[in-house]
Amino acid sequence: MYKINCLNPIAEVGLKNFNEQYRITEEVQEADGILVRSASMHDMAFSKNLLAVARAGAGVNNIPLDKCAEQGIVVFNTPGANANGVKELVIAGMLLAARDVVGGIEWVRASRENADIAKAAEKEKKNFAGTEIRGKKLGVIGLGAIGVKVANAAVALDMEVYGYDPYLSVSAAWSLSRAVRHVTNVDDIYEQCDYITIHVPLLDATRGMLNKEAISKMKDGVILLNFARDLLANEEDVLEGLGSGKIARYVSDFPNPTTAGQKGCIVIPHLGASTEESEDNCAVMAVEEMKDYLEHGNIRNSVNYPSCDMGVCTNAGRVAIFHKNIANMITKFTAEFGEKGINISNMTNKSRGEVAYTMMDVEEKPTQEIICALENIKGVFRARIVNG
Repeated sequence: MYKINCLNPIAEVGLKNFNEQYRITEEVQEADGILVRSASMHDMAFSKNLLAVARAGAGVNNIPLDKCAEQGIVVFNTPGANANGVKELVIAGMLLAARDVVGGIEWVRASRENADIAKAAEKEKKNFAGTEIRGKKLGVIGLGAIGVKVANAAVALDMEVYGYDPYLSVSAAWSLSRAVRHVTNVDDIYEQCDYITIHVPLLDATRGMLNKEAISKMKDGVILLNFARDLLANEEDVLEGLGSGKIARYVSDFPNPTTAGQKGCIVIPHLGASTEESEDNCAVMAVEEMKDYLEHGNIRNSVNYPSCDMGVCTNAGRVAIFHKNIANMITKFTAEFGEKGINISNMTNKSRGEVAYTMMDVEEKPTQEIICALENIKGVFRARIVNG
């Protein structure tokens, strides 16, 4: 029986997909798998029982990926499961920035005791007038699951859309509207677009990419939208741009002391994926990934190990090995099986950077003895019996 711990509340529509082979446990140290949303795991000590962590969402900054990789713990995320919810809020953010809806609502609230509020509104509404987004140029930086949906929705709203992503996947390319202009230099977006929205992961290369240098290349009165990660923008530079008039509005889904309440900032309390549908989709995908890995050893949507799929094992057993991506490892593995007279009927090996993953289907039931022998090989992080 597999034991699953939920560090955060996980939607029941996902949890109900666990069958009688699974039990939800409150004891994290006995768990074979952990489901998490936003809880920080960086200070956690992981037990030897832990095989996998599934993040019900896309971002994994709350999980120590390298530490997990070195312990043979697979970390999954759920790319695209919350994409529609984020896309809709990005569109809402553009509309809020284009027309001072928030300011207008605040005026109405402050004037609620005025018996002539309707008449007063006719005089005051000019203070909240804005522009339409139709015909404006939108630059989408990052054409992953969310970026593609934002770009396509903006095309449907008659915007002129530019997209930048040097790592555009085949799947994203097929999903992207042909009306989107794919540019190969991000400066083209900075220089030409009225609205710029960013949808890239937070990496060393992207941290603070919306900085003073980038802002200096943008059109006067540009509107910036950040529904990916607050640290993608140097927000002190953004505030300077707002003060000079270079930036008209900064819309962010990440409240912090730097931008909260600042003039020109529309800060939303991290609502991008906070829809019932997004939470359900993420929970279902996370549970499916967890089950496929625990029961069959298959890896999909991992952020620290390569994708690997051998379907359902039809032999006597299956062994999974996590190891360094160095030469001669397969030879050592097969030698251990050969010494014990165990025939390997099927095998796959995939690598990702400095780590690799090997699965072997064997014609005899694997034992703990072979697991110990494999784990004693230098460079092996972990070996486990998947079936058998």
